[in-house]
Amino acid sequence: MVKFKEAEERLFKDKFVCRRCKTTNRSPSRKIAEGQITCRKCGYKKFKPKRKK
Repeated sequence: MVKFKEAEERLFKDKFVCRRCKTTNRSPSRKIAEGQITCRKCGYKKFKPKRKK
């Protein structure tokens, strides 16, 4: 799908999807792993990386 590195980083780097409400959030992966980030929409703390199709 993505032809060059800059586009791939823009679309997928540090983007995570809330497991409860499926909202996309951008934040550092270290903070996601430590549980410091909450979803803006529902307040849930568990995320998964954005899927690369």
